[in-house]
Amino acid sequence: MPAARPILIVEDDEAFRHILVENIESTGGFRVTEASTLREATRHLNAADVQFDSIILDVNLPDGDGRDLCAGLRKQGHMMPIIMLTGASAEGDVVLGLNAGANDYISKPFRSGELLARLRAQLRTFDNSEAAVFTIGPYMFRPAERLLVRSDKSQRVRLTGKEVSILKYLYRAGDRVTSRQVLLNEVWGYHEGASTHTLETHIYRLRQKIEIDTTDFCLLVTVAGGYRLNAAAIVGAGTTAGRRLTA
Repeated sequence: MPAARPILIVEDDEAFRHILVENIESTGGFRVTEASTLREATRHLNAADVQFDSIILDVNLPDGDGRDLCAGLRKQGHMMPIIMLTGASAEGDVVLGLNAGANDYISKPFRSGELLARLRAQLRTFDNSEAAVFTIGPYMFRPAERLLVRSDKSQRVRLTGKEVSILKYLYRAGDRVTSRQVLLNEVWGYHEGASTHTLETHIYRLRQKIEIDTTDFCLLVTVAGGYRLNAAAIVGAGTTAGRRLTA
C-alpha cells in the first residue's frame, strides 16, 4: 500500500474544513495539514523539512486572496498541484484562479468524491511530469531527470531507469517494509530473467551512489523481509555516517 501523501488544506470555514479533512484522510492515501489563513499556510509551507505533494486552497480567506498565495508559490518555483476552492462559479473567477497558477478550480458546493478524483488525477499527472521532485535524505529526487541533487547543490547523482523505479516504489511505501519479491515484481514485472539476485545487485549499486557511508546504510536500509527507504534520514554534510531521524 502506498505511503500517505502529505497535502495542505487552506480553508477558513472550520466545519467545512474538518469535513474535508475527515473525508480525505479516511481513504488512507493522504496525510493532511490544516490552515485557516494565508499566514498560517505560509508558516506551514516555510517550515523546515516540510514538503507538500498538493495544496487545496480556498479563494476567500480572512487575511487575503488565496489566488495571491498561489501566484506567489509559482513565482518561488513551487510546482505541486494546487486546487482552488471558491463559492463563485462565474467564468471570470475561474480564469483568475487558473491564471494565478492553479491546476484546477472547484466551485462550492461539491461532492467529496469529485474533489478526491480531481486530486488524484492532478497527482498522477504531476508524478509523471518533469516538475516532480521528492526529498530523500540530503537529496532532491528528480525522477523524470533520473537525478538526485544534494540540497546544497554540492553533488549530482545520475540514476538508471531501474534505480529510479526502485526509489519511487520505496518512497511511496513510506515506513513500510517492501519484500524483495514485491519490489522485484513491481520494478521488473514478471520478467523471466529477473531474480532476487538481480534486485540485490541493483540495490548494491544504488547504495554505492547515494549512501555517505557504504558500510553503514542510512537511506536504503535492509530490514527483516526486505527493504525500506529512510527518506527522512538526516545526513550530516561532510560526515562519514548519517543520523536517523527519530520521532
